[in-house]
Amino acid sequence: MGLTLAELLQALEDSSLAVVIRQSAWLYPFLEILHILGIVLLVGAAFLFDLRLLGYARKLPLPDLAHHLLPWSGRGLYLIIPSGILLFSTNAVALAGDPVFHIKMIMLAVGGLNAGVFQKYLAPASAEWGHTKTPWAAKGVAVCSIVVWVVVIACGRLLAY
Repeated sequence: MGLTLAELLQALEDSSLAVVIRQSAWLYPFLEILHILGIVLLVGAAFLFDLRLLGYARKLPLPDLAHHLLPWSGRGLYLIIPSGILLFSTNAVALAGDPVFHIKMIMLAVGGLNAGVFQKYLAPASAEWGHTKTPWAAKGVAVCSIVVWVVVIACGRLLAY
């Protein structure tokens, strides 16, 4: 017979790693710093790219900008995902029951889908846009991205209190 979700969450929270993180004077804050640095990398690069899609810095070719900025977003994920899982483990039961956490997770999924839509359907034609106006679909993706990341960051701050 398998464990229920509540039992799995409690087991995660009771794990020796979660206990060490909770009891350490420096480990939890260190993980928070890594998480925030990852957010800076991911969201900072995404915001700059989104602003270009919205018409700022039109002299910068989109493919070149994507080539330079978007890998930093990926690198941010390398910090965000493991640090987020470890931070979650220290308070898994309460966080899993918090509607703000649910909103944050939903918005992360929306952000991933939004980026995927851009990469699959819009990015291949971005070189053709040149210095002209960006298509409305790309601007919609940019606005969605900005809204998603603001909501994710706001939820993260609300969860910390």
